[in-house]
Amino acid sequence: MPLTLFNTLGRELQAFEPRNPGKVGFYGCGPTVYNYAHIGNLRAYVTHDILTRTLRRRGCEVTHVMNITDVGHLSGDNDEGDDKMVKSAEERGKSVLEVADFYTKAFFNDTERMNIIGPTVVCKATDHIPEMIALIKRIEENGHTYEAGGNLYFDVKTFPHYGIFHSRYAEDQNNIARIDADANKRNPQDFVLWFTKSKFENQALVWDSPWGRGYPGWHIECSAMSIKYLGEQFDIHAGGIDHVSIHHTNEIAQSEAATGKEPWVRYWVHNEFLVLDKGKMSKSAGGFLTLQSLIDSGYDPLDYRYFLLGGHYRSQLQFSWDSLGGAKNARRSLTDRIKALAAKTGPLPEGVSGDGGKAAAGKAAAYLTAFDKALEDDLSTPRALAELWGLLRDAEVDPVDALGAAFDMDRVLGLKLVDAAQGVWIAARAKPAEDGALVQEIESLIAERADAKKAKDFARADGIRASLKDRGIILADSPDGTTWRRG
Repeated sequence: MPLTLFNTLGRELQAFEPRNPGKVGFYGCGPTVYNYAHIGNLRAYVTHDILTRTLRRRGCEVTHVMNITDVGHLSGDNDEGDDKMVKSAEERGKSVLEVADFYTKAFFNDTERMNIIGPTVVCKATDHIPEMIALIKRIEENGHTYEAGGNLYFDVKTFPHYGIFHSRYAEDQNNIARIDADANKRNPQDFVLWFTKSKFENQALVWDSPWGRGYPGWHIECSAMSIKYLGEQFDIHAGGIDHVSIHHTNEIAQSEAATGKEPWVRYWVHNEFLVLDKGKMSKSAGGFLTLQSLIDSGYDPLDYRYFLLGGHYRSQLQFSWDSLGGAKNARRSLTDRIKALAAKTGPLPEGVSGDGGKAAAGKAAAYLTAFDKALEDDLSTPRALAELWGLLRDAEVDPVDALGAAFDMDRVLGLKLVDAAQGVWIAARAKPAEDGALVQEIESLIAERADAKKAKDFARADGIRASLKDRGIILADSPDGTTWRRG
């Protein structure tokens, strides 16, 4: 069965077919590193992780590219407001690059704790200014730009397919028109490719360009870097649903205007918001929750990962402490079942570990098939989790097969089930050494008891028997000597 994904470009489920069989180029929008990632942000990266893991499980070679925005992102996606990086640097009394470095490290610390596999390529905007300038030149040469007020704009009227994404386009653009305040634009939908000093006189990071000393617009960075690492056409672009109407719409326009190739990206995958009672989580609204705040409240990062897997990525997910608590308890029950199986099986035979060897056999294979079908249906992690639970609750499944299949499923779910089993196996390996010492002690006491009996010190002999019995060791005398067993 082919993998099907909901493609925002056509607003329908479509069978996924990479441009080059067996190889997938995937670009996921990364963080703007002016503050900590909040837990709503992290939902996007878990979605990207599940997609990457699913593709690799299906045998694809995935090149996953993620950008780090450390310049050019204004507080309004439509070229309005303050520069997020500059504002954060001023508030903290640091340079922009110091702020960017600190929050980049914090971001990857969070993703590591969430067991999110790192991208193949991580690219910072400030390291790719020449690529952005070169791409803007191509757009300009193809007749899609104009200069006004010192800035270079993309003229959306020169691109017939602008706003191709969805039927809400007209409404979204009307909203932009109502809030836009840039008098230099010919149309409110036009967007800046290159800002000069005329926009922000005290901009911290500026570069020389054909259009004056300045800095790039936010949208151009994703086009320039994705094209550099994935080519002028690639398979998948992913990000939050909030990027559809402006950021990703503008990316399509400028990329295809530069290259003349359509489609720039074949499949667009967008995750929905994590919402609180008061609405979607937002840094601008303040009071947002970070992963560390969950940890400080007694939760493991994998509790939050489990919580996210319980909702489909295209559905809004309501966050509450009660629901997170439920996820914590469910994950604990899951690991307890894994530990119980591990105690029965011991370390699995080679090739049944779920780490790339052959899949488990027997009835477990049916659960694996159903698990794969769930993922093939637009990455349905709730159904995939249900198949894992079904497997572990089925008493008719051989324990070795059950554990092997569970590990195989966890190659996508990323809940570190192998670690839970390893803890049991490590303890079991340590036990024989303890038993050896115990056996030596018991045999020594049995010998001492025999000597006491020979010396007619029956009080001492009975005392040794009684003390061993209190420890659960039962002695049995026979003409062949004394043996012992656990009581």
